[in-house]
Order: sequence, then structure tokens, then C-alpha cells
Amino acid sequence: MVYGICYCPLAYESELKALGAVDSKSIDEKKREEMFEKLCKHPDQIGWSVEVISPTTISNDMLRRSKISLNELSHNAAIQLVQRAIEDGANIKEVYVDTVGPPEKYQDKLSKIFPDIKVTVAKKADATYPIVSAASICAKVCRDKAVHHWKFKENVQMNGDAWGSGYPADPVTKKFLQENIDSIFGFPQLVRFSWSTADKIIEEKCVTVEWSDDEDEGAPKKVAKIQSFFSSSNAAKQPQLGHKFFTERKLKRATDLF
Repeated sequence: MVYGICYCPLAYESELKALGAVDSKSIDEKKREEMFEKLCKHPDQIGWSVEVISPTTISNDMLRRSKISLNELSHNAAIQLVQRAIEDGANIKEVYVDTVGPPEKYQDKLSKIFPDIKVTVAKKADATYPIVSAASICAKVCRDKAVHHWKFKENVQMNGDAWGSGYPADPVTKKFLQENIDSIFGFPQLVRFSWSTADKIIEEKCVTVEWSDDEDEGAPKKVAKIQSFFSSSNAAKQPQLGHKFFTERKLKRATDLF
């Protein structure tokens, strides 16, 4: 997921609108890239930045014991982007944000963090305020480039058109998910495991795992002695590293302890 910020002088808002800054969802990919190039041609008046959150990071945060929701991840990204703009020397006086969750609560949160800045959080801000529209275009262009040019660590051999846009309504993306899942390790790192579309396929095609926390709390637990992990009998039972998960990462079983 990619979050974006765009900033310019307050007096430049009308010029920004004249450039054609509109909600990124209302125009196609070609128009977004054209608008992005226009923004980049005015570095003295327009600045922008993005916060890129990898699929693995999102999955880890959303599936951990103390879960971090997508809303919280979005809020944290927005806060970091504003803070970064200030640290880069931008004299921020007003901030306009497209809401994630209840706008009043979100606005109050940001106002407390940035008390010297006038904060406005609104629904569909990316379609209402040109500066938010510009930020949405920067984020969307960067996101699409990252997805299209993704380099697989899993040695998947295919070009950027083979996995589609990465959205659930895209039949190419659905086909990629169905055909590129391992019954043990799930999807390549391009895929967010916490995504409901991916989660359904995992439920259908992956083996069932029983976690220790799912066991009856009243049942006695067997605790192995530490010496047992280094005995010759236990070493013989260690799994072979034949699966591609291990071979692609060049992982080997350790035989010496230092």
C-alpha cells in the first residue's frame, strides 16, 4: 500500500487545479501518469512524498497477537508524511486529509499531534481539495509502478502483466492468486496474506494448521529438555530441506554450534 502527500504554497491552489489535479480514481492510468509528470515539472512550487508499506509488513501487523488495523497503519503513514515534510523544510500551515474511519475522530487525533497546523479531515477529500487529489495521483502512480515492476524473491518467472493490478475485481489478479499458491507457505511476498481475497484461497487450498494456542488450556503440556534438541536421535528426525522455500533461499541445516 502506498500513501502520498503533496504540498504547495496556499496561493498556488488555483494553479494546481488548473493543472488538472483530480481524484486519481476518476482517471485512467495514462491520465494519472500525465498528471504526475506535470506535478514534477513544478519543483519550486509543488513537493510530494510517498510512504510505501510492503505486503509483508501489513500482513505481519494485521495478523500478530496485538493486531494493528489498516486504519491505524493509514493514520501512522499520514503522520509520518506530514512530519517528513516539516523536517524537509516545508512551512506547513494547513493539512487536508482524506478520511480513514470517522473524520471527526481522525481530525482530532491529527490536531493534537500537530497543534500549530489547521487540520481538515473529510470524506472524499481527494475529490474535493486539489492538493489531496494531487497526493492521491502521486501515491497511485507509485503504487502501480511498484506492482508492475515487482521482483519476486521466490524466483517466479513472469512479467508485470501476469498478475494484473492487484485489486480483487481484476480477473487477472484472481487467476494469479489461484495459480501461484503453495499449500504450505502460501503466496509469494507480493501478496498480502491478511487480504480477504487471499485469505479465502488460503482456506481452500492450504493445509490446516493447528497452533499451540488452540490447544485445550487444561491439558498437561509436555516440555522437552534442552539437551534433547542436540542429541543424535533428534538430529536424525530433522526435516530435509528439499522444499523450494528452503532451496530458493539457499538455506542449509546447521551442523556446528559456535
